[in-house]
Amino acid sequence: MAYNPTRRTLIAGAVASLLPFPALAQDAARNNISSFARQDWRDHFDSLGVGAIVCDTTSRALHYWNADGSDYRIYPTSVPKTDELTRRGYTKIVRKKVGPSWTPTSSQLKRFPDWKPVSGGAPDNPLGTHALYFDWPAYLIHGTQDTRKIGRRSSDGCIGLYNEKIEELFAITVIGTQVRLV
Repeated sequence: MAYNPTRRTLIAGAVASLLPFPALAQDAARNNISSFARQDWRDHFDSLGVGAIVCDTTSRALHYWNADGSDYRIYPTSVPKTDELTRRGYTKIVRKKVGPSWTPTSSQLKRFPDWKPVSGGAPDNPLGTHALYFDWPAYLIHGTQDTRKIGRRSSDGCIGLYNEKIEELFAITVIGTQVRLV
């Protein structure tokens, strides 16, 4: 009978082979299976407050910490198509909405005059099933129906997540959560 190793077996073997080299094993432990580097909230904020989110547009990952730091999660995201569409800095979550409605911005309508608003709950809604709004106008974290966008530069400024992941993040994020886009 032939031995057919699984992906998990191969990864475990690779990490085990690093054990004689503690520094290399420690680096491997800092990355999750998707190769997103773990981040420390202290590199971005003075305190956790009611919670913290870092949206890393380079790695295309969203990092979440709850108020006491006991819950840390990483989500793959879509990010803005260009640096001109990317706003960076500090903001916070000011509103949450299940079934958000979508209205194209004036700059989107100039580029795509045939785009029309989409009501909340519509199956083709570009904002997906849930949205977390920043105190910056027209910028938010939202779901997407188009799963091909995740992991890519594909948005006009927002941070997009799979619908099931924005639903999870929505449930654990409170109004006032601080956010940093880098």
